[in-house]
Amino acid sequence: MSIEIDKKKCVGCGRCRDVCPGTLIALDEERRAYIKYPRDCWGCTSCIKECPVYAIRFFLGADMGGLGSRLHTEKDGDILRWVIEKPGGSTAVIDVDTRESNKY
Repeated sequence: MSIEIDKKKCVGCGRCRDVCPGTLIALDEERRAYIKYPRDCWGCTSCIKECPVYAIRFFLGADMGGLGSRLHTEKDGDILRWVIEKPGGSTAVIDVDTRESNKY
């Protein structure tokens, strides 16, 4: 498991760093987020939910079930989107409402 931070999208707000329970995210000299220890990320997705510009995605690095599929997640507005990329290019998408969209 690991996260991927798109430095072109990152605005350097530090919100991902502040919510990471493993203190695994830092800001570089240009105030762009990066993960210090990718192998230590346990995939809680706190950083993804917190990022205001949707610059962070989560990947399961290994094939799922040996079938060649890959799973990643990203935030899209008020939803957390899980995308399964299947061999041959087809995808399956699961959208999950975040707390922001479930106002009581």
